[in-house]
Order: sequence, then C-alpha cells, then structure tokens
Amino acid sequence: MAGSIAISVEGGIARLVLTNPERRNAISAGMWRAISAFAQDAARRTDIRVALLRGDGDLAFSGGADISDFDSARSDASGAQSYDDLVEQACSALEGLAFPTVALVKGACVGAGAALAASCDMRVAAEDAFFAIPAARLGLGYDPRGLGRILRVFGSQGARQLFFTADRVSAARAHTLGAVDALAPAMDVDAAAERLLQRIAENAPLTLKAAKLAIRATETGAGSLLGEARRATTVANASADYGEGRRAFSEKRAPRFTGS
Repeated sequence: MAGSIAISVEGGIARLVLTNPERRNAISAGMWRAISAFAQDAARRTDIRVALLRGDGDLAFSGGADISDFDSARSDASGAQSYDDLVEQACSALEGLAFPTVALVKGACVGAGAALAASCDMRVAAEDAFFAIPAARLGLGYDPRGLGRILRVFGSQGARQLFFTADRVSAARAHTLGAVDALAPAMDVDAAAERLLQRIAENAPLTLKAAKLAIRATETGAGSLLGEARRATTVANASADYGEGRRAFSEKRAPRFTGS
C-alpha cells in the first residue's frame, strides 16, 4: 500500500508527517489506520504535550484520500460506508487526544485531507495554501460526520462554499472564517508553527486537557465529555502543577510543569 505516516517525538512534541509525495500526500487506507494506531499509543504516553500534523514537502498537506484505493475499497455503497468509517475512526481518534494538535498546511489541502486538518485543534497555513472539497465534482456522497467536522471549523457559510462550489478556498479566506489560526508567508510558516508548538508545550498539560475536553463538550453537546471535563478540571486544580504555577507567578519566573 502506498504512503506512510512518519512519526517522531522529541521535546514533548509529536510530529506526524503524511508521506506519499508521488500522490501529493494522498492518504491511503494504511495511513488512516496508522493515524488511529498513533492515537491509541499516545493515550498511554506521558511525554507528549502537543502534536503537529503536516504533509511531506511544500506542495501539499494532502491531496485527499488515495483514489487508488477506491476501485477495491470504495466501489459501491457498502464499500464507501466502510471506507468512511475508517476515515472517521482516524479523525475521531485525533480529536480525542488529551493534548492539543496543530495542522501545518502548505499547498493543497483537499477532500479528506481537509477533514483531517479540521480534526486538529488549530491550523497554521502558508499564505499560498488552499482548501477544497471536490465531492460534488465526483458525485460522491460526503459522510455527514465529516461534513459536521468541516462545519464546526469553517462555519456554515464556509462549509457551503466548500461543498456547493467545490472551488478552492484560499488560506486567507479560511483565516477570515476562523478556520486558520495563523497565516504566514510560505518561507516563514514553519517558524510560525514552531513558535505555536513551543508556546503550547510550555503550558500545564492538565489544564490543556481539561480545556480541550470542555471545548469539545460544548461543540458537540456530548454530556459524557462534559462530565470528563469537570473531572479533569478537578484534577488540574488539585495538581502539583497548580502549585508550581502559583509559585512561579509570585517568583516572577517561568513555570516548570510536569503534568502531575
């Protein structure tokens, strides 16, 4: 199967690289499974504060789902549903991580690639990047779960533009819609992403976990997530990190959080 996910962890930052450059980093079935496997592994680790997801090279974050899979795995309604379930599993697993996630978008971010970027908590984009969802050009029924994800990130009008026109939405337009958190010239976008990653990694992990759960609970209306958020908030308020944060503030120094 073409493509792979290159994964590394250093300095509290996990980096996932969509690696399928011959197909503009199109995401194969094996790559979707690798994203889900990373999320399962990350749930057991304590050394990750934030994760970055990006494409290999500068030409594309991802050109979407690898169409070479379609004849074998997505040739009829049943196969399409199974494939949609595979994509949804990976995107939901990414959303469910306890730590924040950031997508670095360069070049094309298309179809399922846009859904994957929307699964991250934040997005940093090069000024010449663009988003597109060409389902209406393919006659493809788009999974409502994925559409809801695009809706939450791009807003109702942005989602309409992406789906109804199947046209490109520039990174600048996405920034105006709130879907892109930071916009930078192509030559500076890596540095912009690194600054954001370092800023997040410096903060208290338990606070970030509680905040992420609360945001997701509010966005989705899931009562179970709200209960998790309340419990996570209680844990953060009873943590050694909270004491460290108070001491660092009074001593006018940077806090040293351990996640405990």
